[in-house]
Amino acid sequence: MFKHSDINIEKTETVYNGYFSVEKYLFRHRLFSGEWSELVCREIMERGNAAALLPYDVSNDKVVLIEQVRMGAMSSQHSPWLLECVAGVIEQGESPQQVAIRETKEESGLDVTEVMPMLSYLSSPGGTSERLHLYIANVNSELAEGVHGLPEEHEDIKVHVMTREHAMNLLNDGKIENAATVISLQWLQLNLAKVKAAWL
Repeated sequence: MFKHSDINIEKTETVYNGYFSVEKYLFRHRLFSGEWSELVCREIMERGNAAALLPYDVSNDKVVLIEQVRMGAMSSQHSPWLLECVAGVIEQGESPQQVAIRETKEESGLDVTEVMPMLSYLSSPGGTSERLHLYIANVNSELAEGVHGLPEEHEDIKVHVMTREHAMNLLNDGKIENAATVISLQWLQLNLAKVKAAWL
């Protein structure tokens, strides 16, 4: 197994610093042959890490998803408005779970107390350093409604409540395209017995 010491970073340079930042790396890495590579140049988007949470009403077998516009989804064959879990960027001094709970309140209006970690993953390590931490929370879906979000962050977020079965049908039909939401729904489907045992 290769380790961090098998990469030799020779130079880094910030090439863009705005809503996100982009760092240029010049590095060499160990090859499978045991030799070292030639000098490689890669640009990586640095946006920090994030947390996402899937609100799930275990008693009624319903999930709560939110809908908002995403400029990165302009190429979607369906719509740039995506169905998603609640999510937010982890700020300094916050834990991933704190972010997941805060964003759930801001984006869906729901308070959560029973939270279970699902998993964490690297979003797209070929182009960004971002890691997503995923959680699931037991909620009362009857309290989920309306439009939410922070005006100062230009958020316009609509809440949707649906059965787990309907959410899985949307996923199978390719109508849920956000990676965190795809993974969260698949995790719930694989771990449904564990979730019900914990919360029912």
